[in-house]
Amino acid sequence: MMFDGINLTAVAVAGVASFLFGALWYGILGKAWMTAARLDPERTRPAALTMAIALVCQLLMAFVFAGVIYHLGNNGLKTGLISAGMIWTGFILTSQIVNHRFQGASWLLTLIDSGHWLGVLVVQALVITLWG
Repeated sequence: MMFDGINLTAVAVAGVASFLFGALWYGILGKAWMTAARLDPERTRPAALTMAIALVCQLLMAFVFAGVIYHLGNNGLKTGLISAGMIWTGFILTSQIVNHRFQGASWLLTLIDSGHWLGVLVVQALVITLWG
C-alpha cells in the first residue's frame, strides 16, 4: 500500500523492526544504561502505555524517514544509509549531547542512547530501501 510514494507496509515493518532493535539494544545494555542514567531497577520497568507510545513514535519516525528518502529522488540502500547517518549526526546526536550536558548526565548515557538511535535509523533505512 502506497501513500504519496511511501510504502506504508515497509514503514510499518521498519517501525516494528526498529522498536524490536531497541528492546534488544537496551536488553543487552540495560545494566550499563541504568547505571549511566542513575536509575534503580524498580524505576526502569516501563508501563504498557509507555511502550505503546514508543512504538507509535517509531512508526511515525519511520514514516517521516521514508518521506525524506523518497523526496531525495533515489530510494536506494546507499541513499537510505547516508540519510540515516546524516540525520543521526545532525539532529539526534547533537540533541542527545545538548540534552545530556544540561541534565548533567554521563557521557556513557549519551553513547548508549545515541547509539540506540543510530541503530534505529539504520534498521529503518534497511527496511525502507530494501522493501519499499
